[in-house]
Amino acid sequence: MQAVEISAFGAPEVLLLTQRPAPVAGAGEVLIRVRASGVNRPDVLQRSGAYPPPPGASDLPGLEVAGVIEAGGAAAIAAAGFKIGDRVCALVAGGGYAEYCVAPVGQCLPVPAGFDDVQAASLPETFFTVWSNVFDRAQLLPGETLLIQGGSSGIGVTAIQLAKAMGARVIATAGSEDKCAACLALGADHAINYKTQDFSAVALELTGGQGVNVVLDMVAGSYVVREVECLAEDGRLVIIAVQGGVKAEFNAGLVLRRRLVITGSTLRPRPLAFKSAIAASLREKVWPLLEQGQVKPVIHSVFDAARAAEAHTLMETNRHIGKIVLTWA
Repeated sequence: MQAVEISAFGAPEVLLLTQRPAPVAGAGEVLIRVRASGVNRPDVLQRSGAYPPPPGASDLPGLEVAGVIEAGGAAAIAAAGFKIGDRVCALVAGGGYAEYCVAPVGQCLPVPAGFDDVQAASLPETFFTVWSNVFDRAQLLPGETLLIQGGSSGIGVTAIQLAKAMGARVIATAGSEDKCAACLALGADHAINYKTQDFSAVALELTGGQGVNVVLDMVAGSYVVREVECLAEDGRLVIIAVQGGVKAEFNAGLVLRRRLVITGSTLRPRPLAFKSAIAASLREKVWPLLEQGQVKPVIHSVFDAARAAEAHTLMETNRHIGKIVLTWA
């Protein structure tokens, strides 16, 4: 099979198209003939040497795929409600940048009705992440206010739409007026240009001084102090990436007085049962929204897999709005 491998840690140019033996599905797994592969920030970190795959995972980058079930354990496939030849998308711990990929059947979801492979490949990583962190971990409720850092990212466009679909109020931050406009077009109630405005002050103003109930943070670092300041009583801050650095100082007194929760998570190393439970929730509660058009994939760019280096270069510019996807012939 063709695959994109990391030939050495470094710049996007280290991504090379190569030939690899096709993987073989084990117990509880399926072999997927991949038609499209999502590109995500963790792929960039892995390429640079900062985010190694968990033990036992493929060394190939790629955390989400869409394609057709080619093989696998018949009993496991049937138990999950699939059959050979079904179109699926899947969350994987690695190996997504390839023509064939093995995935746990519990982390597979049917391609939503009417979706093509590119749209389907854009779903798993962001939808698993947002559901797990915003709804399971932070317990966002209808009527509450969610502040999303990086509203135009793949995570951001998903979080905006899901939060609105679930009845929450959404404030998103972005780094340009065009990106702010995109957030508003996706349903955000307010968008803050973090380069020209203090997001904490604006969030407090927009909430009448009460603060937001949940913050979804991909930055950490110096953002944490301001996020703590704009959280409402019993507010929840969920950190899912540390693009701004791993160290933060904040007013612990506010945490005490307002009964705040500061938490975080990474999805990739979590066990199969955990991810399978998220998949089941998505299939029940979110897939109908996708099929009804209430929530939509947002695709910025599509590259042939041989141009994976260009896809990573684009991601590192932060100029994209929504998802970047690779396709296989």
